[in-house]
Amino acid sequence: MRPELLNPLFAEVTSLKGVGPALAKPLERLKLSRVADVAFHLPTGWVDRLKRNELMEQDAGRVIAIPLTAVDYRVSAGRGPTRVRAADKHGNIVNLTYFGGSSGWVKKLFPLGETRLVSGKLETYGQELQIVHPDHVLPEAEADSLPEREAIYPLSEGLTSRRVGQLAAQAIERAPDLPEWIEPSLLSKHQWPAWKEALARIHADPADAKARERLAYDEVFANQLALLLVRGEARARKGRALTGDGRLRAKLDLPYKPTGAQSRTIGEIEGDMAQTQPMLRLLQGDVGSGKTLVALMALLIAVEGGAQGALLAPTEILARQHYATLQRQLAGTGVTVAALTGRDKGRVREGVLMGLADGSIDILVGTHAIFQEAVAYRDLGLVVVDEQHRFGVAQRMMLQAKAARPPHLLVMTATPIPRTLTLAQYGEMDVSRLDEMPPGREPIETVVMSEDKLDAVVDGLARHLSAGKQAYWVCPLVEESEKSDLAAAEARAEALRQRFGDKVALVHGRMKPLEKDAVMAEFAAARAGVLVATTVIEVGVDVPNATLIVIEAADRFGLAQLHQLRGRVGRGGGKSVCLLLRGNSLSETSRARLALMRESNDGFRIAEEDLRLRGGGELLGTRQSGEAVFRLATPEMLGELLPVANADARLLVDRDGGLEGPRGQAARVALYLFERDAGVGRLRSG
Repeated sequence: MRPELLNPLFAEVTSLKGVGPALAKPLERLKLSRVADVAFHLPTGWVDRLKRNELMEQDAGRVIAIPLTAVDYRVSAGRGPTRVRAADKHGNIVNLTYFGGSSGWVKKLFPLGETRLVSGKLETYGQELQIVHPDHVLPEAEADSLPEREAIYPLSEGLTSRRVGQLAAQAIERAPDLPEWIEPSLLSKHQWPAWKEALARIHADPADAKARERLAYDEVFANQLALLLVRGEARARKGRALTGDGRLRAKLDLPYKPTGAQSRTIGEIEGDMAQTQPMLRLLQGDVGSGKTLVALMALLIAVEGGAQGALLAPTEILARQHYATLQRQLAGTGVTVAALTGRDKGRVREGVLMGLADGSIDILVGTHAIFQEAVAYRDLGLVVVDEQHRFGVAQRMMLQAKAARPPHLLVMTATPIPRTLTLAQYGEMDVSRLDEMPPGREPIETVVMSEDKLDAVVDGLARHLSAGKQAYWVCPLVEESEKSDLAAAEARAEALRQRFGDKVALVHGRMKPLEKDAVMAEFAAARAGVLVATTVIEVGVDVPNATLIVIEAADRFGLAQLHQLRGRVGRGGGKSVCLLLRGNSLSETSRARLALMRESNDGFRIAEEDLRLRGGGELLGTRQSGEAVFRLATPEMLGELLPVANADARLLVDRDGGLEGPRGQAARVALYLFERDAGVGRLRSG
């Protein structure tokens, strides 16, 4: 249960004074639905207001605060602007311009002959000075209430920074004084303020580096502590040792010898599975580095040890593909593989459920359907999760609950994760990296071209198709809306059909899984030559004959996502090409991204650069990694704060009595405050 102390922060945002249904809507768009969300909606910048007694042209472009007296009004006809001509104490004139309102309230705000303190951005308009929509007009007696520095917040339509600042002030007022969870010597070393003081300081002065750092640290600390507790809980539970005798692995007919990285990783997994402590391992491998072979070996170790294995894939397409691959590789070994996805109904489904329960099915491949309530295993010993970022801790725990004793867990991702973030997102796991490519995988040639050369690209595509090859054509990310992305994809597919007829297929995120599967099957069977797609193809589609990928408006994509998309080709023998079409006005960041794509095929290097280039932006792109892990800590802060937070969390668990000691009780509050309590069974039992 969340500590009562935190209830005021987790109240609905509508409990704040002045927040009715109209204001709740723009707040909802910013995901500010509770008081805590408003408190943690930190300013991204600030305005410094210059106090002046005289209007000066050299202040144009700056925000000033100055006493002015209204001289006269100039009211335009219809809905034109209302102008107040006002003078400073030296008689210099400025126009205060208001658009789109009645002149009545302007006159009331600034009566003729009276002096007001006016704040706003001074500009020149022709030969005159003007301030458009002053942000403050106050009686002189209230001059002291005007701050010299004012915060600027991320906004949505219907909100102003001033309004958000007022709501934040209310949220801070409601915030309780919380017990201190940071180790005292660490607190004094960094000279960080207390939690509530830091919150008040950052909203009052967004340039306060210590306050910002303190709040970021708290979030990172809660994250590291939660991961440590999950890991501790997993390690404390007794699983079962599974040792394989190698008989099934010896029957495999592999087309090539495993790489050094694959052999090393298989050895690590084998060592983990031989322990009674359940394995908890993350396998990072670039596109095409051979993760599937490692997963297969792990599953065979489980079957050799007398248990069943389950492979969980994020999409139906990927699940079917894994199923087909495993069936092919396991032919002649005597191992039984079955598939279970949401579309399996009736007798097929019943047959699979019976086979799992009586143990005649050794390995099950499927989507999240494989951990639904009706699915019971005779003896589940290993769970392999593909594309880990699509599954939360809660889903992993549901699957683990399917076994009498906690099964071993191997999670895989083809999204290379910067080392810093591996600790942030997967701190509870041991990590293996496949950093070598299997033999025969040629690097993909990457070419950057201007979108002006579109006709030449389509001609090149024609030559590619006439040579019997296939291609992907990825449409741009229009905005964070599938509808717009879909419109772009449909228009491109239509344009290409005019040239290539029914050789062009289209796949997008709004299609039903069955429709999507049918189109993918057409493409995989080479009945379609060009697959036009939105970014749904970024994960795990395997068509060896597709050796060209065209990515439109490549400058709009993040580096990690471009690298994922490029990995769709280069899966057969021979040379593959990735063609990046760019717009004509490139930012420095886009230019750097495209240059790196051209020169490197190394996903790990690309991931590190992506983090550096994006800075405070989202990590790896929203479409790819789901929710960002942190909202207060920026990526550039993580490098510094993560190791410190990790060490402090370990100290709490190992020396300071865990969650039971006085500091542990305070840390428990932090876990609930930053919503890192999910999946930590020890919290609930302790």
